[in-house]
Amino acid sequence: MKAILYTMIALITFAANSLFCRIALTEKYIDPWNFTIIRLSSAAFCLAIIMIIRRYFLKHRNTTCHQTMDSRHLQDKGSWLSSLCLFIYALCFSLAYVELDTGTGALILFSAVQLTMIVWGIYNKERLSNLQWLAFIVAGIGFIYLTLPSATMPSSWGAMLMFISGVAWGIYSIRGKACLSPLHATGFNFLRSLAAVPILLLLGFSELKNISVDGVLLACASGAIASAMGYSIWYMAMLQLKSTNAAVVQLCVPILAALAGMIFLSEPLTVRFMVASAVILGAVLVFLLNKNQINLKV
Repeated sequence: MKAILYTMIALITFAANSLFCRIALTEKYIDPWNFTIIRLSSAAFCLAIIMIIRRYFLKHRNTTCHQTMDSRHLQDKGSWLSSLCLFIYALCFSLAYVELDTGTGALILFSAVQLTMIVWGIYNKERLSNLQWLAFIVAGIGFIYLTLPSATMPSSWGAMLMFISGVAWGIYSIRGKACLSPLHATGFNFLRSLAAVPILLLLGFSELKNISVDGVLLACASGAIASAMGYSIWYMAMLQLKSTNAAVVQLCVPILAALAGMIFLSEPLTVRFMVASAVILGAVLVFLLNKNQINLKV
């Protein structure tokens, strides 16, 4: 029951991240540069508090076994390369949502993440079945169809930025598989990403006078709630989910984001989005389920 609750909350926060960013930028409450600054800063601050609380509880465990394991987890402090990926993801995410609908942006992001991880597996000579290869090709075709310029996709620039954001997050996720404590590593990676804040301040300095209270609140919500707390809850859910199940349930995020865009921003649910969603998400679902079957046979 806890796994279901944690998973539902985490998926809602992931979809909310797209919504918060889209509202802030489409209503011109804030510019993407300063949105990214506040998002990263608020996420780093919230995660720092979570890590302090977690460190306190871990250090007060009694058993020697737990103390040894917890000590190893506390030493997992991420890396500068992962922090760079995190920064690229967050910045391109904000810049892309100046022009993309909520659901379309989330679907491009999700597709790029999954395709990046699949390509990485192929590069590392991961054994794929014929059905997986077919699913991968179909997902790629669906992605190309989604991002082709049209009346509903007027900006290839926005699509490219979101694709880069997804690739960066995909690389971050791949690197995160080696972490003993993904939450602890993510906290330190967010803190390291603040090293880029001076650059963003220079780029967004001229826009400071146009920032509204609503823009600041939405950026804080994106960072502290949808990012920091969302990731924390997601990692709690993953402790009780199989890796394949965790990947499958993320298929809901683009759909939730699209529904949120319809409700809160009156964004249309286009035929192109529905077809692309069915093709891409269906193909990825087949790929993941077939991967699980192969792993069981090995």
